[in-house]
Amino acid sequence: MLLTFEQALAIVKEKLSEACPNPAAEILPLSQVQGRVLAEDIAADRDYPPFDRSTRDGYAVRSADLRFVPATLECLGEVRAGEHFGSAVGAGQCVQIMTGAPLPAGADAVVMVEYVRSESSRPEVTRAVGPFENVVRQGSETAMGSVVLRRGQRLGASEIGLLASVGRAQVRVFRQPRVAILPTGDEIVPFDQPPGPFQIRNSNAVTLAAQVAAAGGIPRQFGIARDDKEALRRLIQEGLESDLLLLSGGVSVGKYDFVGQVLGEMGGEFFVQGVAMRPGKPLVFGCLQQRFFFGLPGNPVSTYVTFALFVRPAIGMLGGAEFEPPVFLRARLGKPHRRKLGLTMFVPARVETRDREPVVNVVEWQGSGDLVGVAAANCFLVVHPDQMDLAAGEWVDVLPKGQ
Repeated sequence: MLLTFEQALAIVKEKLSEACPNPAAEILPLSQVQGRVLAEDIAADRDYPPFDRSTRDGYAVRSADLRFVPATLECLGEVRAGEHFGSAVGAGQCVQIMTGAPLPAGADAVVMVEYVRSESSRPEVTRAVGPFENVVRQGSETAMGSVVLRRGQRLGASEIGLLASVGRAQVRVFRQPRVAILPTGDEIVPFDQPPGPFQIRNSNAVTLAAQVAAAGGIPRQFGIARDDKEALRRLIQEGLESDLLLLSGGVSVGKYDFVGQVLGEMGGEFFVQGVAMRPGKPLVFGCLQQRFFFGLPGNPVSTYVTFALFVRPAIGMLGGAEFEPPVFLRARLGKPHRRKLGLTMFVPARVETRDREPVVNVVEWQGSGDLVGVAAANCFLVVHPDQMDLAAGEWVDVLPKGQ
């Protein structure tokens, strides 16, 4: 009996969790850590913000002075971002303040400039404020010594910005896993060569290389394995020198589908052999010579989808990250959709915003070999096994294509 998509994903997580040692780490400057995984906890070097900070242009005041408005106050001066006001604000006094500036001593709130009638030495305030209104308190974002980023987190733009804000010019990150890519099939020719009448260009290898790089791995392409068991065996052995081996094609049960046979003859242990999903049903996952491998279906869309669902989180774990399963979002179905029960379907689609709601519609495509349809999509409509007739307007799951 075929595994469900959820069961297969759980097996990938379980096996990698059991076997993945922490990879080696290296120290790199912030300019080189985009997409990498932290190998250390990062703590705040001081309170953030380091002072009570104004969030508006206006006047720093004592909220008690504005119980009754309008109220006329004595303005002592001004303070800008990056400056410090040396005197304390007393009863009936205020200081003109700019966004981002530190709140002067004695003041406990900021009145927005829109509620001040005269910007002079004696401004008239027309609106009351509560204590610390329009102020971000010192240490409210994080306190000095608190962990702001944890080992195992992947570094994107916001995380790198946070590293810079706490003064980390360089950081320890895990080594990227090396991923061997091995497409198979006599019908495949290199993408930069003209194909014969019944041949196809090798799109899977370059697609997988791009997906591997986006997932945080280092792609290593090993050419094309022909439908010959000995040649396939040699290339698999070379691929096992990497941290993960990806094969595309040859995993079905056809006469010349040798991938499963050769992996088995070499002593491979299979954890997943087929998943109740479309595209991607013939997916294979296992271990050989202490290296994990995936046998991905050869049709380009099947290869793309199974990578996004299973291989991407595996590469993350091999690179020191926590398990990052695919995230399904929700959208309303634009047009009715009918399918067969029993499989989880991933259908190329486009999601757009209409009347402030996400609406998804299937794009035209001709099955798991149609990269034109996938290129026109920005997501996949996810149809679960218990869903058959989906009505327009129904909330459905979508898988963003960027995953």
